Amino acid sequence: MFPISDDNPTLRTPVMTILLLVVTWAVWLFIQGGGAPMSLAVSVCDLGFVPGEVSGRAPLGLGVPLGVINGQPMACVVDNQRINWFTPVISIFLHGGWGHILGNSLYLWVFGNNVEDSMGRGRFVAFYLLTGVAAAMAHLAVDPGSPVPTVGASGAISGIMGAYLLLYPRVRVRTFIPPFFLLHFPAWLVLILWFGSQVVSGLPDLSPLRREISGGVAVWAHVGGFVAGALLAKLFEDPALVRRRRAVADAKVVWS
Repeated sequence: MFPISDDNPTLRTPVMTILLLVVTWAVWLFIQGGGAPMSLAVSVCDLGFVPGEVSGRAPLGLGVPLGVINGQPMACVVDNQRINWFTPVISIFLHGGWGHILGNSLYLWVFGNNVEDSMGRGRFVAFYLLTGVAAAMAHLAVDPGSPVPTVGASGAISGIMGAYLLLYPRVRVRTFIPPFFLLHFPAWLVLILWFGSQVVSGLPDLSPLRREISGGVAVWAHVGGFVAGALLAKLFEDPALVRRRRAVADAKVVWS
């Protein structure tokens, strides 16, 4: 299931949602080289969030193989650079491939503009960054010794999805179901199904028998971001903007 739009117009131009998309794509194109192998590897290794570096539980000098790039075997090496403490925020703006950034951009646009419309621009950016950090901390809690870098806005966007569930549960979401179906579902159904799929996917990571290094998706970051977003949504919403949206919605009902 891929949400592609919703029946939930905004009252104001979603300036910060657009700005976050612009910054994310600028980082992808100019810092990560649009996925050029060497630029991508360097950015992920140097600026990605590595739980074991923050916790100190990954051995210094441990290498995580990246494969062969330009004919040379490459690896991310665990270090103790000061920038590691800032990677929970920096890594939000990095991605691992074209599919990764395109998918995140779609979800940010579909759900972010309405959340911004109820929070206001400043609160929305603070919320986005905070839930992104909460997602990183959830990943750290589940796998504190991992030497594998993680990147992407998925945790912060999961926070937006959690907020959307609280703010707009009954809005209809246009959802593409491969290969041919385009259906409308209430937001609560789409978001709860998505959240449930993340929890189920992440359950094997909780097993004490599963301790091998994995380069897979950090699904507990998604879960942590979503929960943080749901818990913080009402705290970050702007009551004046919410009242304005309700007044406009009520007026449309009267005129219809």
